[in-house]
Amino acid sequence: MEFQINKDCFQTGFPATGQILSDLPYNTIEEIVGLCPVGVDACGSFTFICQNELTIDNFTLPAGKQLTLLSVEVARNGERLARCQVVGQNMASAEILLPMALRGEFYECQSDRGYSLQEIMASSRLSSRHFRNTAEKNSGSVLIFSPMYEISNVVKFPSSLEVDVEDVTDQFQDLVFITPLSMTEVATQPVESFPTMAEIIDGPEGNQFFNCSWFQELQRGRHLVLHSRGTTTMILASTPKGRKGKQYFIISKSYGGRMRRRAREFGSVYELYLASSQFPGLKVSVTHHCEAVEEEGMPALSVGDQLEVLGKVEEISLPLFMAGNFVENLSDNKKYKLTDLISSTLPLDVKVVTRDKALEKDPLMGLPALKLEETFTETTVLTSLPNQPDRCFELPVRWLQMSLCFTSDHLPWSEAPERHVETVTEVTEKFYYEYHKLVCKIEEPPPRPPKRKPSTSAVPKKSSKSESKSSKLRSAVTKQLDNLSLGQTKGKRAPAPPPPEDVSMNFLFHPLQQKCRVQT
Repeated sequence: MEFQINKDCFQTGFPATGQILSDLPYNTIEEIVGLCPVGVDACGSFTFICQNELTIDNFTLPAGKQLTLLSVEVARNGERLARCQVVGQNMASAEILLPMALRGEFYECQSDRGYSLQEIMASSRLSSRHFRNTAEKNSGSVLIFSPMYEISNVVKFPSSLEVDVEDVTDQFQDLVFITPLSMTEVATQPVESFPTMAEIIDGPEGNQFFNCSWFQELQRGRHLVLHSRGTTTMILASTPKGRKGKQYFIISKSYGGRMRRRAREFGSVYELYLASSQFPGLKVSVTHHCEAVEEEGMPALSVGDQLEVLGKVEEISLPLFMAGNFVENLSDNKKYKLTDLISSTLPLDVKVVTRDKALEKDPLMGLPALKLEETFTETTVLTSLPNQPDRCFELPVRWLQMSLCFTSDHLPWSEAPERHVETVTEVTEKFYYEYHKLVCKIEEPPPRPPKRKPSTSAVPKKSSKSESKSSKLRSAVTKQLDNLSLGQTKGKRAPAPPPPEDVSMNFLFHPLQQKCRVQT
């Protein structure tokens, strides 16, 4: 690197007495982000103020408030936003998102901290700043570090080493220096930059989100073909727990296989209530016999009883807290495209019956069941390996912390081949739960069994044996309610909206017609 620095700094080793000058204004958030890389490095975070009042949507930030840059995020529409922390009264803090184009008169907050030459050279943020040398009392000279070239290999120099600086620029005019790009930066490159060749500088080491073949290829030094960048609609899916445990997938909207709807299973009347709120006219069959418990208001159900939610009042009810075993009745045997299924309300239970012929191996084919949970949009980079340029896969930008550099290598074809895109990516359990943390869903447990008013009629006192049996049954019912499986995630019960105020806590059914009804 070439630096314009005070001669005495090399002689003294430039001790930790160089302070950043913060008298230069910045006009936009993008200028600040360009100066300070994403995240907080070992030299501290970037804190700044705005001299004028800022208005973001319906929120007004007073002038002079300190903001700390935390990270840079990409919204679903592709817009880049800066996540900042602002400290209010009583040291209460909050996080806000600022558009890159937001204009104002921004100044970095002055810090008394000093930096050593080693710290400055190790940080791209610090090496582009102006410093004041405070090592000597009478020295107020400005130090300007101006990196001209970047050394890709790490070279460590002992602090006691004496060096001579020589300008060799004229001797190496043909040298090309790489520009490392994060996946977020790759996704913001102009459309005309693609297709191109790239080399992995730092692979996603330690990433525990993917369990697929292409992820194993993302090693340092590996070359890739980057075809394009864009956004992809994906579906989060999971399998029931089996011998191999649960499996999780993200499926591209363009998946070409065919699926049949699969009958869902329910473990309580409350689960029936939730499902009927999404799919009116739900029909189920009883798969396990349930004995009647008059004290609990639970009638007997026999295997094979047919129940249908109709929404009219009848004379016998099923409490929402009642445990049971039900299976959905489906007369629909149609084969659906994925796009047809996700246009309806999710989640849905399906089974893949026709594989996606564009895939060499369809990982969804042969699975006993698959739950389509929800859709989401990802910023992706369409990629392939040079030895198989037609076999493409989509790299989800926000889930891969890796750096690339564009190279001048020739593309591995004389004419662009027809591309076959991997539309199914198996992900890990960690991805599944980190995704749910990211979308910040507020999960409420299902309501507890309602308190029942004591009967006004005289009830004969039960024997101790009967009381014990009833107590065990209530305990089992309560435990099963706590473990409802409808859409639940590990360690948390499923998000369950409370029943509407005008719906009682009972299902009603007619024992002769065998119809299940919701009281209104």
